Amino acid sequence: MTDEAPNATVADYKRLLQQVCDKRPSGTRGRLAAALGASRSFVSQLVNPVYAMPIPAQHLEAIFEVCHFSPAEREAFLAAYDEAHPGRRDSGAAPAATRAISLTAPDLGSARRNQAFDDMLAEHVHHLARLVAALKD
Repeated sequence: MTDEAPNATVADYKRLLQQVCDKRPSGTRGRLAAALGASRSFVSQLVNPVYAMPIPAQHLEAIFEVCHFSPAEREAFLAAYDEAHPGRRDSGAAPAATRAISLTAPDLGSARRNQAFDDMLAEHVHHLARLVAALKD
């Protein structure tokens, strides 16, 4: 197996994810970023087949839920994912529990600035959660 084969198989399942996301309403990627506790740029890398970065197995259920995969789409995606990463989904690690909170933030006067603010806030919360989890009472 060449070094290119893993990248090609990662691109295969990312292409499927990209096709599913492209069929969904506007805002799906933003909702996915919020569900993953990540920034929109992270989601863009997850969805883009050009990036060889694999999708972490713990994110799969959130992706399926937020993107509303049909059973056939889910089956095709998982087949491609398992081809790219044999045994990765069988790690036995439970997905991290999440909770939603609501914040009141200022309107910054444009959709672009508001989205940038929201993305930075989500990314900051993600990093804070990782730091607090590392403290382990």
